[in-house]
Amino acid sequence: MSKNKIISWQVALGAVLILLCAAVYYLHFLIFRDAHHIFLYLIGDIAFVFLEVFLVTLVVHNLLAAREKQTLLKKMNMVIGAFFSEVGRELIKFTLAFDVAGCPFAQKLLVRAEWTDAQFSQLQKQITNFACDVDSHKGNLDTLKNFLVKKRTFLMTLLENQNILEHESFTDLLWAVFHLTEELQGRDNLQNLSSADYEHLSVDIKRVYRQTVAQWLLYMKHFKADYPYLFSLAMRTNPFDPEAKVEVK
Repeated sequence: MSKNKIISWQVALGAVLILLCAAVYYLHFLIFRDAHHIFLYLIGDIAFVFLEVFLVTLVVHNLLAAREKQTLLKKMNMVIGAFFSEVGRELIKFTLAFDVAGCPFAQKLLVRAEWTDAQFSQLQKQITNFACDVDSHKGNLDTLKNFLVKKRTFLMTLLENQNILEHESFTDLLWAVFHLTEELQGRDNLQNLSSADYEHLSVDIKRVYRQTVAQWLLYMKHFKADYPYLFSLAMRTNPFDPEAKVEVK
């Protein structure tokens, strides 16, 4: 059915309903001969329409939208949690090896259970655009390549999740990871590249490194609030803590 036909059908239905309403009011007048009563309730009903529109469109709709947003956020956080469990934590360790300075924010990222939302937000502002010097010569490109190629299927399943499309920054991270994977996979020999090629890979690694760190902090913040038991495990597997152990001390 075309759009014009749908509109025509709706207009016709509206006209029929208005005519039926007028007919009923006219029948009421013929029976009771009380136009004052008819217009009294008619004006009252019309006035209530504006209040009803306000309640439905602004109050109820916003409440439902807020609830739906919270539900969607929890679903996205679970997907992001799966990413860090399967890929993210190890990816941080791999990319961290390419940081010439060894990540100056490492000590600040030793998340603790007593941290407040304000502490998380303050640190998030600090690391959003943190400066780092990444050198593709410093780490092991072959190991990083093998890891990413191995996880490619898993990453593809994440992109197929419609909820992820609502999380722009995390989607950008996934695309950055895919791009780095393709760059590494497209080179047969990562030990004998030109200086320009190594510099190009350094830029790609840096992009993934910075975005993964930023997303990891958000992931820790949300898990602390919604899933304390998962947050406990995440603290004990903190990729920035060289002494981190799964076993509870």
